[in-house]
Amino acid sequence: MSAPRPGRAVRGSTTGRPLMAALDLLGRRWTLRILWELRDGPLGARALRVRCDEMSSSVLYQRLGELTDAGLVQRDDEERYELTTLGGQLGSAIEPLDAWARRWAARPS
Repeated sequence: MSAPRPGRAVRGSTTGRPLMAALDLLGRRWTLRILWELRDGPLGARALRVRCDEMSSSVLYQRLGELTDAGLVQRDDEERYELTTLGGQLGSAIEPLDAWARRWAARPS
């Protein structure tokens, strides 16, 4: 499973600018949810699927393959999925977006 990569054509950029490659990868259905659920530590595929509202196993494994290919997820010695150092750094980048989304959700109607 090949993940979008900087320097190769991706959705929104024929040149594969790094930000556009990242947005292509992160914009795929369930990708951010998988990364979010792995932020607190390793999970097996079944536990991860449950945390992701019973997403289909085929999509789960496709996304995990792409995230592994991108260097954001790896398997530990117990065959659970976990974030790599780079994947964990992405979590730090997403936290401000989560804070913004909470402020947006709390605004008066």
